[in-house]
Amino acid sequence: MTAIKVPPLGESIVEATVSRWLKKEGEAVAAGDTLVELETDKITVEVPALAAGVLAKRARNEGDVVKVDELLGELTEGAAGASAPAPQAAAPAAAPTPAPAPSAPAPAAAPAPAAASPVRASPAAQRVAAEQNVNLAAVAGTGRGGVVSKPDVIQHVAGTAAPAPAPVAAPAPAPAAPAPQRVLAPAGERETREKMSTRRKRIAENLLLSQSSTATLTTFNEIDMSAVSALRERMKEKVEKEHGVKLSFMPFFVKATSMALKSFPVVNSQIDGDSIVYKNYVNMGIAVASEAGLVVPNVKDADRKGMIEVSRDIGALAKKARDGKLTMDDLTGGTFTITNGGVFGSLVSTPIINFPQVGILGLHKTQDRPIAVNGQVVIRPMMYVALSYDHRIIDGQQAVLFLVRVKELMEDPATMLID
Repeated sequence: MTAIKVPPLGESIVEATVSRWLKKEGEAVAAGDTLVELETDKITVEVPALAAGVLAKRARNEGDVVKVDELLGELTEGAAGASAPAPQAAAPAAAPTPAPAPSAPAPAAAPAPAAASPVRASPAAQRVAAEQNVNLAAVAGTGRGGVVSKPDVIQHVAGTAAPAPAPVAAPAPAPAAPAPQRVLAPAGERETREKMSTRRKRIAENLLLSQSSTATLTTFNEIDMSAVSALRERMKEKVEKEHGVKLSFMPFFVKATSMALKSFPVVNSQIDGDSIVYKNYVNMGIAVASEAGLVVPNVKDADRKGMIEVSRDIGALAKKARDGKLTMDDLTGGTFTITNGGVFGSLVSTPIINFPQVGILGLHKTQDRPIAVNGQVVIRPMMYVALSYDHRIIDGQQAVLFLVRVKELMEDPATMLID
């Protein structure tokens, strides 16, 4: 009997919540199969089977809070586990033989591979597969180690949507019905209660910590996005063709912000007791909304990278966030943060500092507005930007000039070539 224990969760993380068991008691598992997923305040940790066998016992239930090295369950190793799937595979094959008509058992045999499938898939992927009646064995996994992620299932469904209605016409509209991800209010219930996840509780704690530990003030400005929009429009097709990355506005803001931080290093600093620690590098945090909540992975040494490399790093981090594959290294060490509420339609906001950082830049929706240029009213694509900063060490003058510098660089992107 092998004990399944909570693995090390990362620096300073001592507990996690049992998010989801992927195997049932008595179920055969192969070496490397994910047995259970643990949710921490930052990442989701997969606990794999170290050897083939049978899951003999689940010692903790979903929703339980566990600490490092605590017992999660027990695994019986040996050939029994390896041979267990064989009878399962044989059973469906034998079932049609005594049946009077081979056509009747055929549909019953089809779900069996999905139920006992050795395919490794994330919980989100399994939920979508169940809703869409997708056999995970037919989905190509792009996650680490071939794990099937939610985007893989969605892409598979999109790719097979056309032939799906062919076998049976009536059920065709059914897959479109589960569009809402969750139903919070079952019929007949006026209120529902849901326990906060570990990550959501920690996000709440960190936001309150930021508000209570910093003297937060926000300053605003607006940016004429005409020049950078024209440059992006001119270069995006070439960049995607030659480098394989989609050129968004975020790399421009990362570059402009990194240069502004060099001019105003106090905005890229941190308070440690009665000292100010100036960071001579820029690890740019990019706020990303995921199913599990807001996460802020950071692009390491963004100030030393070109726009193409930054764009590639942002794309990789966003994909890892969607797939729940972010590591502790991705989420720690940030020196400054950019958050973009504009992608959801936000016109203006006051972002909360990602403590212990001392500044955060908020981007918003680009919207055509009339402005005065050389004494004439013209229509330009304008974006409001906001800088929330810790007034304990950043004076208003420094904050305003920092934001003005970002504005100048974005309105004349050619100046970013001159460092």
